[in-house]
Amino acid sequence: MSTNDKYQSPLTSRYASKEMSELFSNATRFGTWRKLWLNLATAEKQLGLSQITDEALEQMKANLVLNEEDFKVAAAEEKRVRHDVMAHVHAFGKNAPAAAGIIHLGATSCYVTDNADLIFLRDGCDILIEKLVNVIDRLSKFALEQKDVPTLGWTHFQPAQLTTVGKRATLWLQELLWDLRNIARARDDLGFRGVKGTTGTQASFLALFDGDHDKVEELDQLVTELSGFKHAYPVTGQTYSRKIDIDVVAPLASLGATAHKIATDIRLLANLKEVEEPFEKDQIGSSAMAYKRNPMRSERVCSLARHLMTLVNNTTMTASVQWFERTLDDSANRRVTIPEAFLTADIILSTLLNITSGMVVYPAIVAKHVAAELPFMATENIIMAMVRHGGDRQVCHEKIRVLSHQAAAVVKQEGGDNDLIERVKNDEYFAPIHAELDTLLDARTFVGRAPEQAQKFVEKDVANALAPYKALITSENTELSV
Repeated sequence: MSTNDKYQSPLTSRYASKEMSELFSNATRFGTWRKLWLNLATAEKQLGLSQITDEALEQMKANLVLNEEDFKVAAAEEKRVRHDVMAHVHAFGKNAPAAAGIIHLGATSCYVTDNADLIFLRDGCDILIEKLVNVIDRLSKFALEQKDVPTLGWTHFQPAQLTTVGKRATLWLQELLWDLRNIARARDDLGFRGVKGTTGTQASFLALFDGDHDKVEELDQLVTELSGFKHAYPVTGQTYSRKIDIDVVAPLASLGATAHKIATDIRLLANLKEVEEPFEKDQIGSSAMAYKRNPMRSERVCSLARHLMTLVNNTTMTASVQWFERTLDDSANRRVTIPEAFLTADIILSTLLNITSGMVVYPAIVAKHVAAELPFMATENIIMAMVRHGGDRQVCHEKIRVLSHQAAAVVKQEGGDNDLIERVKNDEYFAPIHAELDTLLDARTFVGRAPEQAQKFVEKDVANALAPYKALITSENTELSV
């Protein structure tokens, strides 16, 4: 059957990066199982199990990477025995006949399935962290470049006190820094299931080592270290606690919320024609409306972020129904939820990296929108200036109120420009401050400490957060898939 004749997940066929797709591939999964079996046999031999020979270990080492024939053998065996782990024990044993009798010695299926999943959680976090670090780096450069550009602030999506384009970007950055902290924390907290046996009691390994508890503990630690982990969970049932999945997927869902907010802001700014995401030379915005420059990257981020945010619910529900030492109703769910969480987060970050590598600001449009609202925002400054020249605040307030309403009527009812300042200039009452009006209307005086806040935040908070990841930062752009 052609791949075009059956459903494929667009997460892998259309969007996700090569490295994340490979991490959750069958080749990686079953190759990792083989490495885990080798680690177990290596540690068991080191601790004195004489039935494990050097020849067995050498044959195992030589066959860690599966070929197409291995997959066919395993598939045929699984169809016969209805057990994926035992099917791969059989296939590995055919590759390494000297080891066939000791592969999986003392272990339960979760020795390979759960320990492999913990490896994938760890390595998946590493892939995401590298991309997130580069998104933060690109966006921080944008924030510094735009820190002095006054722009309308928006509350309730109504014009509010001015901020700067760069200061707004720091609001996005701060949430991304929290996401970096959360994902790194979840990654560093991960432990290994280790060798715990069928219900977590290590009874099978205690039997292997003739009741020597110290050797069983040493085996657990040795296999953990051989597999690249610093510690194993001290107690487990048959599986590692499914709360671990919550701890990892929850930060990814939180990243989804951040990404959705950033992309939504960019979509709204694109509608205002103030900021646009990159638009390629031959890109088509609409099949009918040739002039359109739709923010399709940001829309993709929002679309996938909604999916990502929902996946954490699967992990909480699965963890809540793990009866006693384990039940198997987690298996099918986790085969979907965990890869999809990482693949979706990966796509979102790749898209954000593409966006932040080429965002375009249109200063003339930004300034035009500021100019349209600034006269209203300047009324308090005008009142204060009149009072400094001996005016009565209450009288001045009333005159400004009347003129403001007249100007607002021109804007809203006639579709004209805001002419409040012209009205002030034409009113003799305000003659004492006519010469000051240009200064009173300088947009740069309305942004408060926005430029200083943006610069300090990037140079201190962002720099400190990125310091441990300097080696991961690149100048390469991320090319989008279709």
